[in-house]
Amino acid sequence: MNIAEIKAAVDAGKSVHWANVGYRVHRDGLGQYLITYVRNGSTIGLTDRSGRQLNGSEADFFISAPGHDGVAAQGREVRGATSDTRSGAGPG
Repeated sequence: MNIAEIKAAVDAGKSVHWANVGYRVHRDGLGQYLITYVRNGSTIGLTDRSGRQLNGSEADFFISAPGHDGVAAQGREVRGATSDTRSGAGPG
């Protein structure tokens, strides 16, 4: 996907990702297009400062199908495992 396609997809409310579903492309309140690693919130701009060069290869950007965003499912699994571990952990 090129820059224009990515921006149009984000603006249309589609789930756009870079490299894998863990990296989400979105637009913030200031109108900046960003790439965020969902698990830790690390964020970088979609492009360099000139706005003409993607921070990543065009071939690595994609739209995920609705309901197939694996990040949300992974988060539930991790939180569930953490809760179970806490409830059973500690001295007996």
